[in-house]
Amino acid sequence: MNILISNASSDPIYMQILTQIRQSILSGELVAGESLPSIRQLAKDLQVSVITTKRVYEELEKEKLIDSVVGKGSFVSGANQEFIREQRLKRIEDKMLDILRESKELGMSVQDVVKHFTLLVEEEEA
Repeated sequence: MNILISNASSDPIYMQILTQIRQSILSGELVAGESLPSIRQLAKDLQVSVITTKRVYEELEKEKLIDSVVGKGSFVSGANQEFIREQRLKRIEDKMLDILRESKELGMSVQDVVKHFTLLVEEEEA
């Protein structure tokens, strides 16, 4: 797991960490049952406060993306694959809405958007 913190970002540090770990889980880079660094170890590795990493892990637990076991650590949740799938579908829908808004600004019709998407699919398959 490679987490990058940008001091130039307008997002708070905890949000940058949270977003990157969430993305790693939802993309499948981190798989169910995989252990995460301890709160203290992650804080040390990233050179941030333990309070910051604790907040990140608590939020990930609330989202049911990780499970924490006292004395054993934190692990990517394996019990909620349907939830992870739904989260990934929501991300796709959000991106599609962005595309629709942008295409409207360009004056594109739905048919134009579908044609462009079809071309991309064909290129990807080639």
